[in-house]
Amino acid sequence: MQKIASLLRCMRPWQYTKNLLVFAAVIFAGRLGDGEAVVRTVEAFILFCMVSSSVYLINDVRDVEEDRQHPEKRNRPIACGDLPVPTAITAAAVLAVVGIGASFAINLGLGAAVAGYFALQMLYQAALKELVILDIFAIAGGFLLRAVAGAEAIEVVISPWLLICTLLLALFLGAAKRRGEILLLEDGAANHRPALRKYSVEMLDQLIAVLAASTLMSYCLYTISERTVREIGSTRLLYTIPFVIYGLFRYFYLMHRKGAGGAPDRTLLQDRPLLLNVALYALTAAAIIYYAPNHGP
Repeated sequence: MQKIASLLRCMRPWQYTKNLLVFAAVIFAGRLGDGEAVVRTVEAFILFCMVSSSVYLINDVRDVEEDRQHPEKRNRPIACGDLPVPTAITAAAVLAVVGIGASFAINLGLGAAVAGYFALQMLYQAALKELVILDIFAIAGGFLLRAVAGAEAIEVVISPWLLICTLLLALFLGAAKRRGEILLLEDGAANHRPALRKYSVEMLDQLIAVLAASTLMSYCLYTISERTVREIGSTRLLYTIPFVIYGLFRYFYLMHRKGAGGAPDRTLLQDRPLLLNVALYALTAAAIIYYAPNHGP
């Protein structure tokens, strides 16, 4: 039982919140009333969770020595010896093969997105995580492929503006993650991840500010773009903009006053105002897309 519990910890189910991005396509395409589309999206979510868990296991095996130097990661099951490496490798292989294979069984587009995500993560672990700037782009690419997977699962063309917003927000979170790692590890940052020596808190603060502004502007343009207005039937989606502004501002507050940001998934789940804001955004967007009259401003 202890080995199973350790394996589940290494699979990091609490990080499955990242995979909820798969649902963006079915929600914003107005297909929540389509049972088949919802089922396909749920299937895509489950398969992405399987493959992402495979990636986490491989990551923990590869980085076991670095994790042992980290004040928090040294408690991971593989790093502290609770989970044998052969068991982790076997579980990772099974999860990856089943997840990618089942994705291709649903349709080629979804399979390509899931396989592309896995390949990107392997490339990240092998080389990209040591390359300044490109490491953040690799993190963002994983989020972008989640959004693409959701669209491919139900065979719709996702809005280019939504993809741009996803990319910019993911870059913002990636830069915040690097900032959090530098502050947490201090002088030991370079020993844990060599690429961190190429960053500075001041540099990352500037990148974060630029990305936050770009994300907000892109989302504003998305809400009033011709395609969005045509599909939703009004410009009412702009009423969700205050939630986006608050979310970004709250994240800045958590980074600068609470020392958060190093683990975006944990920050989202542990900060009640941020979690409530996300819930209110989702409810407001759903009400606008599905229940507001499709005419007028």
